[in-house]
Amino acid sequence: MRDIIDLIGRIFLSTIFIFEAVDSILYFDKNLNSMREYGFNDNLETYLYASIFLLVAGGLMVLFGYRSTLGSILLLCYWIPVTLVIHDFWNAPKDQLRIESILFMKDIAIIGGLLMLMGKGSGRYSVKRLLATTRVRSFM
Repeated sequence: MRDIIDLIGRIFLSTIFIFEAVDSILYFDKNLNSMREYGFNDNLETYLYASIFLLVAGGLMVLFGYRSTLGSILLLCYWIPVTLVIHDFWNAPKDQLRIESILFMKDIAIIGGLLMLMGKGSGRYSVKRLLATTRVRSFM
């Protein structure tokens, strides 16, 4: 049962990152404008392409359980700075303070999930485990 829960947890955890990658691709220009609003001015496209790469690569690694620690690190390299820049509730106007603090705490919980995955590993139902236990026949 624990292995099934690990698999379901990885699926749920990776979904937000893969969804954000797809959203970043579909709304590329809007994301560039949002980045300008948050004070980024140089190399916007490079940052956005790098973000999409981190989201896709890390999200798929977590989803399939292949090198999930590396995938978690890639996602944390994206998620921590974005959380601190986008959901800076300590600078938010009074009317947005509550929602920004809730979104900040949601992101902190996601960071906690990634850290748990790094510490615990991907579990029994993962591509890594499948590759490690598959025997290849020798024809010689």
